[in-house]
Amino acid sequence: MTVTPAGGTGSLGDLTVSRIGFGAMRLERLRADRDAAIAVLRRARELGADHVDTAQFYGDGFVNELIRDAYDPSDGVVVVSKIGAERLPGAPVPLRAAQKPAELRASVEDNLRSLGIDSIPVVNLRRMDRAPGITATGDQVVDVEHQLAEMTALREEGKIGAIGLSGVSLDVLRRALPAGIVCVQNAYSVVSREDEDLLQLCTEQGIAWVPFFPLGGAVPGRPRVDDDPEHVARARELGVTPAQYALGWLLGHAPNILLIPGTASLPHLEENMALPVVR
Repeated sequence: MTVTPAGGTGSLGDLTVSRIGFGAMRLERLRADRDAAIAVLRRARELGADHVDTAQFYGDGFVNELIRDAYDPSDGVVVVSKIGAERLPGAPVPLRAAQKPAELRASVEDNLRSLGIDSIPVVNLRRMDRAPGITATGDQVVDVEHQLAEMTALREEGKIGAIGLSGVSLDVLRRALPAGIVCVQNAYSVVSREDEDLLQLCTEQGIAWVPFFPLGGAVPGRPRVDDDPEHVARARELGVTPAQYALGWLLGHAPNILLIPGTASLPHLEENMALPVVR
């Protein structure tokens, strides 16, 4: 499939990808309408998104199975998955930490099975030692060096192609650099820029910065772009929605930023893929 990359191109390790990808987490909402979920994934590719963000714990494999069924190898879609947590049905936050090296390996194997592939191009280690999200306690508090030793072994075995990190501090990122990190996923937006120092280090090191919660909000106490009068006014001036403005600001803020806006709605997908570059 030949499609113009959405948002232009960027680097994900040795891979060249569209700067706008697709975050698949919300597709779990379409469990009762599998065809609609697959239609969203295929439309994202038609609009130029050639990398998709997923995890085994998104719907306990359901989202991975959608990706498996939506795309053929000829579609050229780079799958980026995430490990470090497991599904915990019935809990207020339906996840539990799974940070031990053996659990990381088991999660990679689960992802391989549900995705129906032999190797995952990029796997992010979701650390749980800082907010937002659940935090690890007890024997789930594991040094990043031990985790990366297991992930490096998985990379050498060919089960994963490259290693990323998610939810990390500046100290953890610096300690992880010798393992060859290709991307970092942290909460970051135009209204929540606490990790500017991590973004700067990633820019210097040629590491992709892939923000989650790119519109702010998502958890209590975090500001949202559509509640900020200054940014709402700027969006109005540009003739775009506050969400489009916030995503476009990220594209213009640093050249190594890649976006993975997620939705289960085709109209919202169309909006997310038609972004200005805001500087």
